[in-house]
Amino acid sequence: MSGEFLILFFIVAVVLVGGAIIFSNYAAPTSENAVKHDPYECGIPTKGLTWLQFNVGYYLFAIIFLVFDVEIVFVFPWAVVMKDLGMSAFIEIVIFFFVLVLGLMYAWKKKALVWE
Repeated sequence: MSGEFLILFFIVAVVLVGGAIIFSNYAAPTSENAVKHDPYECGIPTKGLTWLQFNVGYYLFAIIFLVFDVEIVFVFPWAVVMKDLGMSAFIEIVIFFFVLVLGLMYAWKKKALVWE
């Protein structure tokens, strides 16, 4: 019984998503001009070489930010069910935070958080 509902669910999902994509292609207003095809739509033409190599520190900083941002995704559901799960949930989140603090200490030691 549930197998038919699962197949029906996927069919309805594909039809709805596909229909939304097709509808947006036909219903959305479009404008074609030369500015739309520029790499930046700020209105100012670029000067000089636009292919620059950025310092790897920017990427490391972004990855560290992303790691701690994803951490919040795990902390919110944990906070919601903490009372129901009891001490085992508390121990698991302490281990989770310990691993995150180790990662932060490693990044700090490698000076990945120094903005120069």
